[in-house]
Amino acid sequence: MKYAVRYFTQSGNTEKIANAIAETVQVKADPVNVDLKEKVDTLFLGSSLYKFTYEPAVGAFLKRNADRIGQVVLFGTSASGKSTSPKLKPLLQELKIPLSEMEFVCLGKFLFAHKGRPNEADVQAAKAFAKSLMQ
Repeated sequence: MKYAVRYFTQSGNTEKIANAIAETVQVKADPVNVDLKEKVDTLFLGSSLYKFTYEPAVGAFLKRNADRIGQVVLFGTSASGKSTSPKLKPLLQELKIPLSEMEFVCLGKFLFAHKGRPNEADVQAAKAFAKSLMQ
């Protein structure tokens, strides 16, 4: 299986989880402004909700790389604990990119909320999540 990890972050929270997943699947995590060089079986795609939707850069990445993505596995951090899945699903369907039912979401620090998150336990949980998908 060929894996890739891409993410969008404003605070560094999602990048921290991206790096944990990338270490587990033995690839480099890159931001969404770095296109895929080759087709991958599984793209781990990390982002958060910004103003109740996904960041436009995430959608642009998916559109530019749709023909190189076998399936998408979402992950992210959020002050609310909510997933980007409901917002990204219509775009992925339009692009004919399968979306895994499995995803990883943990709390992320936002202003004064959830100080210290994602923490080491979140990082370890992200690694365990990635490892479970490799089996």
